[in-house]
Amino acid sequence: MTLLAMLDFFEINEVSPNERLGETVSSLKHQMQKRFNAVIAIIRDIEKSQTKPTTAMLQQLFEQASTDVEEEEFDFGSTELISENEELTYYRDNYFRIKEQFNITHNDLEKVMSKVKYAKGSFGNSYLRLEITKEEYETIKQKLEDVRNDNSTENR
Repeated sequence: MTLLAMLDFFEINEVSPNERLGETVSSLKHQMQKRFNAVIAIIRDIEKSQTKPTTAMLQQLFEQASTDVEEEEFDFGSTELISENEELTYYRDNYFRIKEQFNITHNDLEKVMSKVKYAKGSFGNSYLRLEITKEEYETIKQKLEDVRNDNSTENR
């Protein structure tokens, strides 16, 4: 490189030989090392003050819960075996009872559907009108609640 090329470099990059160029590589390395050490110290402090105590508390809770479960004895009652015929009778009776409830509900729904009339709205959309009395409505509502309650008590 010639002397002229070196002078062009300083002029193009606006570098003066009389001014300091700024931080040196070693000083930047030293600053980064300090920051890394600070981050490591923060992480260690978090681990020491938050993570380890929380882990210890959870561990104690799990140990206590496991000892509590081991001390208790659960009595599920005595097992009563039923014969295959009794089991079959039980399920058959439930099947016919549920089928009867279905038929009753189905018939009630057909009655309700037969009382639905199409009504054309004069200003708005058309709609369906249910032409039953309030007493009929309450009777149907009560029947549905009875069926729901019968099924919910049997599933227990």
